[in-house]
Amino acid sequence: MIASPPLGDDVAPKRSVVVYKKNQKLRGVLSHLYQEETCTLAQLAETLYTSVPSITGVVEELVESGWVRTTGTATGNNGRRPVLFSLNPNGHYVIVLDSSTHDTCFMLVNPLRQVVFRRCVDTHLENNAQFVSFLLSFVQESIEEAAVNKEDIIGLGLAIPGLIDARRGINLTYPNLSAPNEPLTTCLEEQLGFPVYLINDSKATALGENRFGGAQGKKHALSINIDWGVGLGIILNGEVFQGASGFAGELGHIQVDPEGELCYCGKVGCLDTITSASSLVRRVQRAVHEGCVSKLAVYQEDVGQITINHVIEAAHAGDSFAIDMLHDTGYQLGKGLSVAINLFNPEIIIVDGVLAQASTFIINPIEQAITKYCLSGFRNDLTVEATQLNGAAKWLGTHAYVMENLFACI
Repeated sequence: MIASPPLGDDVAPKRSVVVYKKNQKLRGVLSHLYQEETCTLAQLAETLYTSVPSITGVVEELVESGWVRTTGTATGNNGRRPVLFSLNPNGHYVIVLDSSTHDTCFMLVNPLRQVVFRRCVDTHLENNAQFVSFLLSFVQESIEEAAVNKEDIIGLGLAIPGLIDARRGINLTYPNLSAPNEPLTTCLEEQLGFPVYLINDSKATALGENRFGGAQGKKHALSINIDWGVGLGIILNGEVFQGASGFAGELGHIQVDPEGELCYCGKVGCLDTITSASSLVRRVQRAVHEGCVSKLAVYQEDVGQITINHVIEAAHAGDSFAIDMLHDTGYQLGKGLSVAINLFNPEIIIVDGVLAQASTFIINPIEQAITKYCLSGFRNDLTVEATQLNGAAKWLGTHAYVMENLFACI
């Protein structure tokens, strides 16, 4: 005969289930308010498939803990207007640290995705431990300058380029940022005292577009980040696709020209060498130096002054040479994207990064190449558009990455 378990052994599992369900509701409320900004109790209850009395207790607890606040009443004339709730903008700050090959920016962002403090310096990402020392000093100095209590900071998101294994917290493209086999995140957490999350910059951009931009509500989307390199963020089933090691999306390093230029990765003829902003500028500088007919010829004596902004401005001013250069870049990019389209069958492609400012000068040739190199069935349900987030997609995605990870720990 099997003896009945003691009362305590029976109660503990039941309590753990109750705690789990409660935490699920806490996570659900926080996540929904983060995404939607304001909601009534009835809306939260409907979204989370629970009762209004049940969700009321959860929201009251979050109000008491400082996470949630009331923010007026919903519009409508039928009877008593329901109270609106939102996340509290005071406290629970996240640091978004964006370090690239040309600068480093610090942003202190509240739960309403409002930047309450910003500081940028010209220091660019370097593959050595000294750069990490700079980051630590930069963050600590910025916190002091922002005049916030360190206790009010709940985490930091670091967006950088390269092959990032987010699970292990390392960047294989910049391996010297931390000691061998030591996660960069651990190194930063030990010095700063709050959680640190590492994300590839193109994946952060894709997440920002999916949560708050043109890919919002889309299950399958691509975000092409054309900056000084070319990065691809892939949204599959509403989530950023990482791949086995977190490296999915390195579109810039597929070979498109076996006889082409040497890429910084060590391979020859990568898409990066043809379609990145830096490669475009180099080609423009060479052509201007050789005497091409263009408004940019005013820089012929010092072509090093020409930047990507000059090229885009010249195109918008009707300069045929600048338009042709952007067209060629967009067309080659469209050829590369055709590979990704055939693999992932996206609903939308969002063009992000510095070349997004070129708008139709880049979008039109991308669409032409896709029409030529993709099966028509893939093209029928696909749209291509420039970002509407005006350069904010990356930091918004980094912030969302931190917040969603923190909510998951509740």
